Amino acid sequence: MTSTTERPVAAAPRGSRRAPWADARFLIGLVLIVASVAGVWLVVGAARQTTPVLAAASTLVPGQHVTAEDVRVVEVALGSAEGAYLEPQALAAGLVALRPVGEGELLPAGAVGDAAQSTRTAVVVRSAVDVPASVDRGAVVELWETPPGAEPGAYETPRVLVGDAVVARVSRDDGVMAAGGTSLELVIERARVADVLAAVAAGSVLSAVPTAPDAGAGLPGEVGRAAAGDPAEEAEESR
Repeated sequence: MTSTTERPVAAAPRGSRRAPWADARFLIGLVLIVASVAGVWLVVGAARQTTPVLAAASTLVPGQHVTAEDVRVVEVALGSAEGAYLEPQALAAGLVALRPVGEGELLPAGAVGDAAQSTRTAVVVRSAVDVPASVDRGAVVELWETPPGAEPGAYETPRVLVGDAVVARVSRDDGVMAAGGTSLELVIERARVADVLAAVAAGSVLSAVPTAPDAGAGLPGEVGRAAAGDPAEEAEESR
C-alpha cells in the first residue's frame, strides 16, 4: 500500500510595495504645498514691510519753504507707490511747496521743488464780502473783480480775476469798529499779480468766493491719500 505525503504549497511571492516618498505624485504634491506656504509667507511679509516717508505737519501752500518743522516722519506700507512720496533723507534746504498739501497728507515727491520751480507768489487783498468760516489756510478761492463804472457810484459787471487763488492767511475783522470785509493773503500765479495790482489801483471792488460749498474742508486732489490701501490712514508716526 502506497502512502502519500502532502506537502504545503508555497504562496506565490507578492510584488514588493514601494515607499510613499518614492511615488512621483507624492513628491509633486509635497513641492506644491511647500511652494504655497512660501508664497503666502512672502505676501504677508511684503504687506507688513513699511517705508519711512514725510507727511505734512500742517497745511503747506505753494511757495512756502518746507523745513523739518513743517513735516513729520511716518511709517507706511506703500506697495507699488514706493518712490512716489518724499523720504526723510530727501528733505534738503531750499525746498518749497509747489502745490497745496493738506495737514496729515503724505508729501508727494512732485509737490516740492527748488524755489526756481515755483511760479507763484503771495498778495494781500481785502474782500468786500465776508468769506465763510470754513475758508482757511489751504482753501482755494476765486478772486472776483467789480470795476467802477463811468458814472459815480456805478459798477460794471463782476468778472473772475483769478480763478485758483490759494489762501495762505485769513484775517477777519470782528471788532465793533471793524470796517467790514476780510483781509486775505492769497497765493497766485506771478503772471496775474499785475492784473490784481491794476484792479486795486483802479478802485475795483474785490471779492473772494469759495470754489465749492465745502471749500476749506479739504484740499483738492489729495494725492497722498491713495485709493488703493489709503496709506495715509495706515500711517503710524515714528517714534
